[in-house]
Amino acid sequence: MSELKNKVGEYKFVAEPFHVDFMGRLTMSVLGNHLLNVAGFHAADRGFGISELNEHHYTWVLSRLAVEMEQFPMKDEEFSIQTWVENVYRLFTDRNFAILNKNGMPLGYARSVWAMIDMESRKPIDLVAMHDGKIAEYITADKVCPIEKPTRIKVQSTEPVTKMVSKYSDIDINGHVNSIKYIEHILDIFPIDIFKKKQVKRFEMAYVAESYYNEELSFYCDEAGEDEYHIEVKKNGDEMVVRSKVTFA
Repeated sequence: MSELKNKVGEYKFVAEPFHVDFMGRLTMSVLGNHLLNVAGFHAADRGFGISELNEHHYTWVLSRLAVEMEQFPMKDEEFSIQTWVENVYRLFTDRNFAILNKNGMPLGYARSVWAMIDMESRKPIDLVAMHDGKIAEYITADKVCPIEKPTRIKVQSTEPVTKMVSKYSDIDINGHVNSIKYIEHILDIFPIDIFKKKQVKRFEMAYVAESYYNEELSFYCDEAGEDEYHIEVKKNGDEMVVRSKVTFA
Protein backbone atom coordinates (compact mmCIF):
# COMPACT_ATOMS: atom_id res chain seq x y z
CA MET A 1 0.00 0.00 0.00
CA SER A 2 2.81 2.40 0.91
CA GLU A 3 4.52 1.65 -2.41
CA LEU A 4 1.35 2.55 -4.32
CA LYS A 5 0.94 5.72 -2.25
CA ASN A 6 4.50 6.72 -3.15
CA LYS A 7 3.72 6.31 -6.85
CA VAL A 8 0.30 8.00 -6.89
CA GLY A 9 0.07 11.71 -6.15
CA GLU A 10 -3.13 13.31 -4.81
CA TYR A 11 -3.76 17.06 -4.73
CA LYS A 12 -6.73 18.96 -3.28
CA PHE A 13 -8.67 21.81 -4.89
CA VAL A 14 -11.80 23.92 -4.50
CA ALA A 15 -14.06 24.99 -7.38
CA GLU A 16 -13.61 28.71 -6.85
CA PRO A 17 -16.41 31.03 -8.07
CA PHE A 18 -14.09 32.44 -10.78
CA HIS A 19 -13.28 28.90 -11.99
CA VAL A 20 -16.87 27.89 -12.84
CA ASP A 21 -19.15 28.68 -15.78
CA PHE A 22 -22.59 30.34 -15.75
CA MET A 23 -24.12 26.99 -14.69
CA GLY A 24 -21.83 26.80 -11.66
CA ARG A 25 -19.74 23.92 -13.07
CA LEU A 26 -15.95 23.89 -13.05
CA THR A 27 -14.92 24.73 -16.61
CA MET A 28 -13.08 22.21 -18.75
CA SER A 29 -10.23 24.65 -19.26
CA VAL A 30 -9.69 25.14 -15.51
CA LEU A 31 -9.89 21.38 -15.00
CA GLY A 32 -7.35 20.93 -17.80
CA ASN A 33 -5.08 23.45 -16.12
CA HIS A 34 -5.38 21.57 -12.82
CA LEU A 35 -4.49 18.31 -14.59
CA LEU A 36 -1.35 19.86 -16.08
CA ASN A 37 -0.42 21.35 -12.71
CA VAL A 38 -0.74 18.07 -10.81
CA ALA A 39 1.29 16.34 -13.53
CA GLY A 40 3.96 18.94 -12.88
CA PHE A 41 3.74 18.57 -9.09
CA HIS A 42 3.95 14.79 -9.32
CA ALA A 43 6.93 14.88 -11.69
CA ALA A 44 8.76 17.49 -9.60
CA ASP A 45 8.33 15.45 -6.41
CA ARG A 46 10.11 12.57 -8.19
CA GLY A 47 12.97 14.46 -9.81
CA PHE A 48 11.46 15.08 -13.25
CA GLY A 49 9.97 18.55 -12.79
CA ILE A 50 10.16 21.44 -15.23
CA SER A 51 12.61 23.46 -13.12
CA GLU A 52 15.12 20.61 -12.96
CA LEU A 53 14.68 19.77 -16.64
CA ASN A 54 15.11 23.40 -17.68
CA GLU A 55 18.60 23.37 -16.17
CA HIS A 56 19.48 20.86 -18.89
CA HIS A 57 17.42 22.75 -21.54
CA TYR A 58 14.73 20.05 -21.53
CA THR A 59 10.98 20.39 -20.98
CA TRP A 60 7.80 18.31 -21.00
CA VAL A 61 5.27 18.77 -23.81
CA LEU A 62 1.72 17.44 -23.85
CA SER A 63 0.96 15.29 -26.88
CA ARG A 64 -2.54 13.93 -26.17
CA LEU A 65 -5.25 14.45 -23.58
CA ALA A 66 -8.61 12.74 -23.06
CA VAL A 67 -10.93 13.78 -20.22
CA GLU A 68 -14.19 11.96 -19.46
CA MET A 69 -16.51 13.30 -16.76
CA GLU A 70 -19.68 11.96 -15.18
CA GLN A 71 -20.07 15.14 -13.17
CA PHE A 72 -18.07 18.35 -12.80
CA PRO A 73 -17.26 19.86 -9.42
CA MET A 74 -19.73 22.64 -8.63
CA LYS A 75 -19.04 26.11 -7.20
CA ASP A 76 -17.30 25.98 -3.81
CA GLU A 77 -17.10 22.18 -3.94
CA GLU A 78 -13.94 20.54 -2.63
CA PHE A 79 -12.38 17.87 -4.84
CA SER A 80 -9.05 16.20 -5.45
CA ILE A 81 -7.07 14.89 -8.40
CA GLN A 82 -4.93 11.76 -8.32
CA THR A 83 -2.24 11.18 -10.94
CA TRP A 84 0.09 8.31 -11.77
CA VAL A 85 2.36 7.04 -14.58
CA GLU A 86 0.86 4.09 -16.45
CA ASN A 87 3.66 3.38 -18.96
CA VAL A 88 7.03 4.71 -20.06
CA TYR A 89 8.30 4.25 -23.60
CA ARG A 90 11.48 5.53 -25.18
CA LEU A 91 9.92 8.77 -26.47
CA PHE A 92 6.57 9.00 -24.67
CA THR A 93 4.99 8.37 -21.29
CA ASP A 94 1.34 7.69 -20.41
CA ARG A 95 0.01 9.57 -17.38
CA ASN A 96 -3.48 9.03 -15.95
CA PHE A 97 -5.72 11.01 -13.61
CA ALA A 98 -8.75 10.43 -11.38
CA ILE A 99 -10.96 13.38 -10.39
CA LEU A 100 -12.59 12.64 -7.02
CA ASN A 101 -15.22 14.39 -4.90
CA LYS A 102 -14.52 15.27 -1.27
CA ASN A 103 -15.64 11.77 -0.24
CA GLY A 104 -13.18 10.11 -2.59
CA MET A 105 -15.80 9.02 -5.14
CA PRO A 106 -14.86 9.41 -8.83
CA LEU A 107 -16.29 12.33 -10.82
CA GLY A 108 -14.24 11.47 -13.88
CA TYR A 109 -10.92 10.32 -15.29
CA ALA A 110 -8.32 11.52 -17.76
CA ARG A 111 -5.54 10.04 -19.86
CA SER A 112 -2.56 11.92 -21.25
CA VAL A 113 0.54 11.29 -23.33
CA TRP A 114 3.71 13.34 -22.82
CA ALA A 115 7.09 13.70 -24.48
CA MET A 116 10.28 15.28 -23.16
CA ILE A 117 12.04 17.51 -25.69
CA ASP A 118 15.25 19.49 -26.06
CA MET A 119 14.19 23.15 -25.82
CA GLU A 120 16.68 24.25 -28.47
CA SER A 121 16.43 21.50 -31.08
CA ARG A 122 12.75 20.66 -30.24
CA LYS A 123 13.71 16.98 -30.67
CA PRO A 124 12.48 14.28 -28.25
CA ILE A 125 14.64 12.94 -25.43
CA ASP A 126 15.08 9.23 -24.71
CA LEU A 127 13.09 8.77 -21.47
CA VAL A 128 14.47 5.29 -20.81
CA ALA A 129 18.02 6.67 -20.76
CA MET A 130 17.11 9.72 -18.65
CA HIS A 131 18.46 9.41 -15.07
CA ASP A 132 19.42 5.79 -15.81
CA GLY A 133 15.78 4.89 -16.41
CA LYS A 134 14.64 5.99 -12.95
CA ILE A 135 11.29 7.21 -14.32
CA ALA A 136 10.28 3.56 -14.88
CA GLU A 137 10.33 3.07 -11.10
CA TYR A 138 7.13 5.10 -10.90
CA ILE A 139 5.09 3.02 -13.34
CA THR A 140 1.80 2.12 -11.63
CA ALA A 141 0.31 -0.63 -13.78
CA ASP A 142 -2.10 -1.94 -11.13
CA LYS A 143 -4.16 1.28 -10.76
CA VAL A 144 -7.08 1.33 -13.20
CA CYS A 145 -8.12 4.21 -15.46
CA PRO A 146 -11.45 2.97 -16.89
CA ILE A 147 -11.81 5.32 -19.88
CA GLU A 148 -10.70 4.76 -23.46
CA LYS A 149 -7.35 6.02 -24.64
CA PRO A 150 -7.33 9.02 -27.01
CA THR A 151 -8.71 8.07 -30.42
CA ARG A 152 -7.94 9.02 -34.01
CA ILE A 153 -9.73 12.16 -35.20
CA LYS A 154 -10.33 13.17 -38.82
CA VAL A 155 -12.31 16.16 -40.08
CA GLN A 156 -13.76 16.41 -43.57
CA SER A 157 -14.98 20.03 -43.51
CA THR A 158 -13.10 22.43 -45.77
CA GLU A 159 -14.74 25.67 -44.59
CA PRO A 160 -13.79 27.00 -41.14
CA VAL A 161 -16.57 27.73 -38.67
CA THR A 162 -14.50 30.53 -37.14
CA LYS A 163 -11.07 32.14 -37.26
CA MET A 164 -8.96 34.04 -34.75
CA VAL A 165 -5.49 35.50 -34.40
CA SER A 166 -3.41 34.42 -31.41
CA LYS A 167 -2.70 37.25 -28.99
CA TYR A 168 -0.73 37.98 -25.82
CA SER A 169 -3.03 36.08 -23.45
CA ASP A 170 -2.73 32.92 -25.57
CA ILE A 171 1.06 32.65 -25.25
CA ASP A 172 2.72 30.63 -22.49
CA ILE A 173 6.20 30.50 -20.98
CA ASN A 174 7.45 28.35 -23.88
CA GLY A 175 6.53 31.10 -26.36
CA HIS A 176 3.69 29.25 -28.09
CA VAL A 177 -0.10 29.08 -27.72
CA ASN A 178 -0.92 27.46 -24.38
CA SER A 179 -2.43 23.99 -24.67
CA ILE A 180 -5.31 24.98 -22.37
CA LYS A 181 -6.17 28.01 -24.52
CA TYR A 182 -7.08 25.65 -27.36
CA ILE A 183 -9.68 24.06 -25.05
CA GLU A 184 -11.29 27.46 -24.44
CA HIS A 185 -11.28 28.43 -28.12
CA ILE A 186 -12.69 25.06 -29.21
CA LEU A 187 -15.57 25.15 -26.71
CA ASP A 188 -16.34 28.73 -27.81
CA ILE A 189 -17.35 27.26 -31.19
CA PHE A 190 -20.56 25.96 -29.61
CA PRO A 191 -23.59 28.15 -28.78
CA ILE A 192 -24.28 28.84 -25.13
CA ASP A 193 -27.66 27.08 -25.32
CA ILE A 194 -25.87 23.72 -25.57
CA PHE A 195 -24.23 24.32 -22.20
CA LYS A 196 -27.60 25.23 -20.66
CA LYS A 197 -28.97 21.78 -21.48
CA LYS A 198 -25.88 19.54 -21.54
CA GLN A 199 -22.36 19.19 -20.22
CA VAL A 200 -19.16 18.04 -21.86
CA LYS A 201 -19.01 14.28 -21.38
CA ARG A 202 -15.66 13.65 -23.09
CA PHE A 203 -13.03 16.01 -24.44
CA GLU A 204 -10.01 14.89 -26.47
CA MET A 205 -7.01 16.85 -27.70
CA ALA A 206 -4.18 15.78 -29.99
CA TYR A 207 -1.40 18.33 -30.32
CA VAL A 208 0.28 18.16 -33.71
CA ALA A 209 2.35 21.35 -34.02
CA GLU A 210 3.03 24.57 -32.17
CA SER A 211 1.48 27.92 -33.03
CA TYR A 212 2.86 31.30 -32.06
CA TYR A 213 1.91 34.92 -31.48
CA ASN A 214 -0.07 36.70 -34.20
CA GLU A 215 -0.74 33.56 -36.26
CA GLU A 216 -4.19 33.05 -37.75
CA LEU A 217 -5.98 29.97 -36.41
CA SER A 218 -8.86 28.44 -38.38
CA PHE A 219 -11.33 26.02 -36.75
CA TYR A 220 -12.99 23.26 -38.77
CA CYS A 221 -15.81 21.18 -37.29
CA ASP A 222 -17.71 18.02 -38.29
CA GLU A 223 -20.82 16.75 -36.55
CA ALA A 224 -19.72 13.12 -36.29
CA GLY A 225 -22.82 11.80 -34.53
CA GLU A 226 -25.46 12.78 -32.02
CA ASP A 227 -23.73 15.11 -29.54
CA GLU A 228 -20.28 14.25 -30.96
CA TYR A 229 -18.10 16.77 -32.83
CA HIS A 230 -14.66 16.49 -34.41
CA ILE A 231 -12.56 19.64 -34.69
CA GLU A 232 -9.31 20.55 -36.42
CA VAL A 233 -7.35 23.74 -35.84
CA LYS A 234 -5.01 24.89 -38.59
CA LYS A 235 -2.65 27.85 -38.64
CA ASN A 236 -1.98 30.20 -41.51
CA GLY A 237 -4.41 28.40 -43.78
CA ASP A 238 -3.30 24.80 -44.01
CA GLU A 239 -0.83 23.68 -41.33
CA MET A 240 -2.40 21.32 -38.79
CA VAL A 241 -1.96 22.36 -35.16
CA VAL A 242 -4.57 20.54 -33.06
CA ARG A 243 -7.25 17.88 -33.44
CA SER A 244 -10.07 17.56 -30.93
CA LYS A 245 -13.20 15.53 -30.18
CA VAL A 246 -16.04 16.90 -28.04
CA THR A 247 -18.94 14.76 -26.81
CA PHE A 248 -21.89 16.25 -24.91
CA ALA A 249 -24.35 14.46 -22.62
